[in-house]
Amino acid sequence: MNKLFSGVGVAIVTPFTESGAVDVDSLKRVVEHIIVSNADFITVLGTTGESVTMSLQERDLVVRTVAEQNRGRLPLLLGVGGNSTASVVNDLKTLPYISLCQGVLSVVPYYNKPSQQGIYAHYAAIAEASPLPIVLYNVPGRTGVNMCAETVARLAADFPNIIGVKEASGLMNQATSLLKIKRDDFAILSGEDGLVMPLVAMGFDGVISVAGNLCADRYVNIIRLLNEGKVSEAARIHLALHDFCIALFAEGNPAGIKAALKIAGIIDSQTLRLPLVPVSDVLYAKMEQILSELS
Repeated sequence: MNKLFSGVGVAIVTPFTESGAVDVDSLKRVVEHIIVSNADFITVLGTTGESVTMSLQERDLVVRTVAEQNRGRLPLLLGVGGNSTASVVNDLKTLPYISLCQGVLSVVPYYNKPSQQGIYAHYAAIAEASPLPIVLYNVPGRTGVNMCAETVARLAADFPNIIGVKEASGLMNQATSLLKIKRDDFAILSGEDGLVMPLVAMGFDGVISVAGNLCADRYVNIIRLLNEGKVSEAARIHLALHDFCIALFAEGNPAGIKAALKIAGIIDSQTLRLPLVPVSDVLYAKMEQILSELS
């Protein structure tokens, strides 16, 4: 795959200490684990990274820590989004760490519920301001509004620096429409871990994965096997991951993946920032069982 962001990308968590500070040592371990698991790129300061709960100084620390540990081995996709277009444009021009990354992931504006024309105008302003290529992020379950395939195609046609979309609507008809109308060099990435196999089989270019914090190598293998035409072998991995994917999101993201990383000994604490809280004892025990069966 020769697209800048394709294959298996990982939406990296931000580990916190039990007192709530950014846990730099645990973050470095997560970065290294992702790299040795053969992921293709890392998304930093996304939803899974709890970026909305952090100060500018903390976000700067996280990006610089990831970049330092990464040492240029994988491309970094930086989450820069919001529901105020002017604020996003200003961030793109002023964030002190943006030059450490190779692309921007920007979510559809949330809460405001803009029309399709409003979504188009929002991204048009971002495209004109961004010093880095842009990956759109459609996640209507969080934003309250769905970005239609026609809007994605219009943006891709009008702005060459809009290079892809993370599609997390879960709508298979919309996924099909995206594949039919996109330009050839435009990457379409799944935002749903549980749909990686069917979407890649249809023609998606990869995934931005939550589960990949722990098991990116399994998604790498699914995509490789599909590209080799070994569908039944890919299906075995897909089915083996099913219970894990369900458990990851049963009590919200990133609570599930932080529990899994704690169980695996990669991070020291599953602490989250309020209003998010760790998983229940029942789900934690279930996650332990699932991971023991996966290993």
